[in-house]
Amino acid sequence: MLDSTDDFADERSDVATTRAAYDEIAELYTELFRNHLAGAVLDRAMLGAFVESVAGNGSGPIADLGCGPGRITGHLASLGARVFGIDLSPRMVELARSEYPQLSFAQGSVEELPIGNEALGGVVAWYSLIHTPPHRVPHVLNEFHRVLASKGHVLLAFQTADLPDAVEAFDHKVTRAYRWAPKRLARLLGAAGFAMIARMVREPGPDERFGQAYLLASKVR
Repeated sequence: MLDSTDDFADERSDVATTRAAYDEIAELYTELFRNHLAGAVLDRAMLGAFVESVAGNGSGPIADLGCGPGRITGHLASLGARVFGIDLSPRMVELARSEYPQLSFAQGSVEELPIGNEALGGVVAWYSLIHTPPHRVPHVLNEFHRVLASKGHVLLAFQTADLPDAVEAFDHKVTRAYRWAPKRLARLLGAAGFAMIARMVREPGPDERFGQAYLLASKVR
């Protein structure tokens, strides 16, 4: 199912920048977010609903795309999911394999997934689209659609925009990133062949600058 690749020769410059930035801060990132889910009740609720939705369909494993050091991958596995992780950063993949040796991790980009057609029951992109330039996000959602089996589920998490139908660049601490109005990203999911199941927006936590949004959808065509 996974076809790991180390060939980045033809990648876009912004992708190379993102990969290098996360390679550089991988250890700090791992420690900073190691126990983040313990105090994130609503985050855990959305992840739990996603796992139950995938299990109810019975249509294959879950890919944690942009998995970083594997904390979401590990949490999904603790809920009984069959799950593996993919990340752009080689150092993040190394740390994920060290942190969760019982799980599978590989290098890859959300824009060109090393996964066969209709191979998955679920895709989770937990803040994994925020560094993708907005005009390329529809292609990424089409990739998610390609790798998901019929009625497979996708869960997106991201920072919310201030305006009701906007996408806004912001000064992310790692590299350039974008905040999305949930309505706008939901519309792109619909155009890619997904039906919305649930959307949630929560207020920023003590260490967060922006509202946080979550979209759960299923493949319908």
